[in-house]
Amino acid sequence: MILPEVRDPSMVTIRRGGTLRDDDHRLLALWAADCAEHVLHLFEVQAPEDMRVRDAVTAARAWAEGTMPMMQARAAGGHAMGAARPLRGAARFAAHAAGQAACVAHVAEHDLGAAAYAIKAARSAHPEDAAATRTERDWQRSQLPDQVRQLVLLDQRRRDSICWFVFGTD
Repeated sequence: MILPEVRDPSMVTIRRGGTLRDDDHRLLALWAADCAEHVLHLFEVQAPEDMRVRDAVTAARAWAEGTMPMMQARAAGGHAMGAARPLRGAARFAAHAAGQAACVAHVAEHDLGAAAYAIKAARSAHPEDAAATRTERDWQRSQLPDQVRQLVLLDQRRRDSICWFVFGTD
């Protein structure tokens, strides 16, 4: 479970009683899509004919660009998670990363789910590389837009324990 029991108002949109601006919500979705896409090949090697995971990454971007309704993006996320079910290891984690990215349209806090699952995918793909977790995390952080960088870094510290401690690796 990557969502906290108590929602942080900084990750809830203004219209739902939080302080997150719509522009920042869209940036979180785009960053989550980048995180998922970075490990997408790990899924596609295992299931090259299954487009549900790639479609979820596309849906995250389409929602952020205003060309897809939230419910459609969220549904694409669910389909990507369905694609994960029969798989194990890196491919499964990569599919979950894409599913979480598409679900950012519904709940902004899914951005860390996309990032955390992408880190788990990279680590699973390279179990012999002790630095794989840190390398993927650092790549993700290098992709963060300046406007949401502090928000995401604070959220990573706050939710690291429910995201398998993947963000605190130094």
